[in-house]
Order: sequence, then structure tokens, then C-alpha cells
Amino acid sequence: MRKSETDRMIRVDQAGEFGATRIYGGQLAVLGSSGPHAAEIAAMARQEDEHLRRFDVLIARRGVRPTALRPLWSAAGYALGAATALIGPEAAMACTAAVEEEIDRHYTRQLEQLEGGDDPELSTMIEEFRAEEQAHRDAALAAGAERAPAYPLLSGAIRLGCRLAIRLAERI
Repeated sequence: MRKSETDRMIRVDQAGEFGATRIYGGQLAVLGSSGPHAAEIAAMARQEDEHLRRFDVLIARRGVRPTALRPLWSAAGYALGAATALIGPEAAMACTAAVEEEIDRHYTRQLEQLEGGDDPELSTMIEEFRAEEQAHRDAALAAGAERAPAYPLLSGAIRLGCRLAIRLAERI
């Protein structure tokens, strides 16, 4: 695998982890530290913070250009988190389930591309983070994500937005 391809993976993954921290930040700002699912969301946010920290280190060490869209991801992520939390705790969980479903698919595709063992460090990180993202999705579903108002529409819109964000962050 060429360096440009692994650089693209690292760039988009770092952007996604940053976006996730902003989504959880928006949710916690609305739901508060003692609101419904606040402890679960805070725990997920801590894991996302650690994912972001590790990708930040990888970007710096490998000299990868981060996405130029970080200001947009900051505002959009926070707004998405806050807006879904304003709808209600189940909608916040629906947001988490939808985002994590797309991240699971994205990380799975990346692992398939890395199968040749070209970058064991990156493969190991992605595999570890994918397992945690899957756990976030499962926790969100168990917490009532599918009971959110207009769940299929909400989930579909968020998943589409995630796919678009992934494509943009890979390139810009």
C-alpha cells in the first residue's frame, strides 16, 4: 500500500474521531452530567478522546496533513450532538448508533485494504478502535436508540452525512 493511501486513512480517521468528540460534547452540553445516559455518553466520549489523541500522535509522527475541514467538523459535530439531544435521550442514542454503524463499516473497509500487513501499527489501532465503536453502537441500541422519533429517517440522514463527511475528509 502506498504512503498516500495510508496518509488518507489516517487523515480521515483522525477527522472522524475529532467529529465524534464534538458530537458527544454537544450531547453532554444539552443532557447535562446527570441526565439520561449521561454516564454512558461521558464514557464513550473519553474513549473517543483517547482515539483522537492517538491519531493526533500518529499524524504528527508520520507527517500526515490533517483535514482542512476541522472547523466545519467542530461546528457540525457539536450541532449534531446538541440537536439530537434536544430531541431527546433516545435521539441522542440514535445519533450514536448511526454514526458508529458507519464508522464500523468504514473501519472494516480500511482493515480489508490493510490485509497485506503493510502497516501493522495502523491495522492494530483501527481494529482496536473498531471494537470500541461497535460497543458504542450496541450500547446506544440497548439504551433505546430505535425508540427515537422517526428513527429510520433520523438514522438514515445521519448515516448519509457520515458517508459524505468520510469522503470529504479523505480528500480535503
